[in-house]
Amino acid sequence: MEARLNAFTNPVLGKIFKHLIAANKELAHTTLPSSTQELVRLRASQINGCGFCTDMHFKDAVHAGESAERLNLVAAWREATVFTDAERAALELTEESTRITDAAGGVSDEVWANAAKHYDEDQLAALVGCITVINAFNRGNVMLRMPAGDYQPGQFG
Repeated sequence: MEARLNAFTNPVLGKIFKHLIAANKELAHTTLPSSTQELVRLRASQINGCGFCTDMHFKDAVHAGESAERLNLVAAWREATVFTDAERAALELTEESTRITDAAGGVSDEVWANAAKHYDEDQLAALVGCITVINAFNRGNVMLRMPAGDYQPGQFG
């Protein structure tokens, strides 16, 4: 399987993706735990059906020390006992933000308030940024039909 368009060699899309990559790199300088960021990226990628990003974020999370057990349970986080209350709030916000049209009014006040119980304002901002960036990457990669399975941790620096 081959992608419809190479996002790294196409000059137009390459510039756009560079900005997304730069935005994503800023998240490393926040106090939002990197493990939470990877759980969020993985869950949004699963929802959006982005095989490339699901593969990438699973492998990056394992490489960073996350357990396969927790990663396998991300899609069933509501029933899983392996996540903290803060992680559950982040995953709930991720789901409502990713499926924004499924509920009239978008993200509910209850979901936002639950996240705000666990994260300070800067961490909430980072969470919003993380969800926004991964959804943009997911949509681009799904449109391009980026193949999944060959990603190596740290491949993109």
